[in-house]
Amino acid sequence: MQTFLKGRRVGYWLSEKKMKKLNFQAFADLCRKRGIEVVQLDLSQPLEEQGPLDVIIHKLTDLILEADQNDSQAVLLVQRVQDYIDAHPETIVLDPLPAIRTLLDRCKSYQLIHRIEKHMRDDRICSPPFMVLNTECSPDVLKQIKELGLTFPFICKTRVAHGTNSHEMAIIFSEDDLKDVKPPCVIQSFINHNAVLYKRENVEGVSQPPSDDVMRELSRCLRQALGVSLFGIDVIINNQTGQHAVIDINAFPGYEGVPEFFNHLLNHISSVLQSHSPDIAPASEQPKVPPVSSTVPSSAPPAPGCCGMLGKEAGGSPWIVEGDGGLKGPRQRLGCNSAVSPNFQQHCVSTIATKASSQ
Repeated sequence: MQTFLKGRRVGYWLSEKKMKKLNFQAFADLCRKRGIEVVQLDLSQPLEEQGPLDVIIHKLTDLILEADQNDSQAVLLVQRVQDYIDAHPETIVLDPLPAIRTLLDRCKSYQLIHRIEKHMRDDRICSPPFMVLNTECSPDVLKQIKELGLTFPFICKTRVAHGTNSHEMAIIFSEDDLKDVKPPCVIQSFINHNAVLYKRENVEGVSQPPSDDVMRELSRCLRQALGVSLFGIDVIINNQTGQHAVIDINAFPGYEGVPEFFNHLLNHISSVLQSHSPDIAPASEQPKVPPVSSTVPSSAPPAPGCCGMLGKEAGGSPWIVEGDGGLKGPRQRLGCNSAVSPNFQQHCVSTIATKASSQ
């Protein structure tokens, strides 16, 4: 791998907060030791002048949200990234911007989860029905709630699945409580799960941990549907039926407490590059060519992916249980549009991610 990686160039853009939280400088140092050049991207300047790039790692969630709210500066910055991606299809992107937009919208991600569950046809999976409230409570809204199979109590969440406000939730016990809901928002039937939060490494408490094969298949389907690499899944276990319910998906979570995260990330990047373009020279050795203008609309579907997930060695319990009202998401996978190396697969089998914050 040392020889293959030498001369590769990895560009990244993360907020200052995210870089400090991840200690991303440690990843940059690790890359340089392997002969990889790491470039912190300046979105205020054309990316063509900062390339060529073999890989782009980013968390553009804040900018994407601002752009979708018609902030002119954010629109310019996000489009600058997309233009570079469109002009350089050989560049590995963690992760595709259209897929990130899907994860940022709870309505879209919940629709995707329900489609995946129908495809899987696994009785062990049953995510709760949901509905987007765009107007205040009315007889028509109550009728629609009943038609969709939602029952009290509901969980009320923001539609945007990112930022501090996205973690604020309320339980709605009755029709009278619906009058206090401020749309737009998403309501989702509440599932009694003993207020348990699962995390990696060991178990405390008595609740049933998620099934490895269920989570493996869910993650595989999400990878294929979105082509994303860095994500966490929030799952709860119905304490009456034992069914798994996906209640959220997080883009590029915090990975707190995940052992050797950067080693796994780098190893997988190498695997992705080798699978994606084994005969293509590193970007640093390729001649620069004028960019091709080929803008793709933000709604374009992402390419399907087949990627690995961050993990730990098999053996020992991969769970930590906390009384926190939800299960924090197994399988934060790494890599995009490639086969997974055997060593990396070994790590993904028994891992559930630590509390996957959206910051």
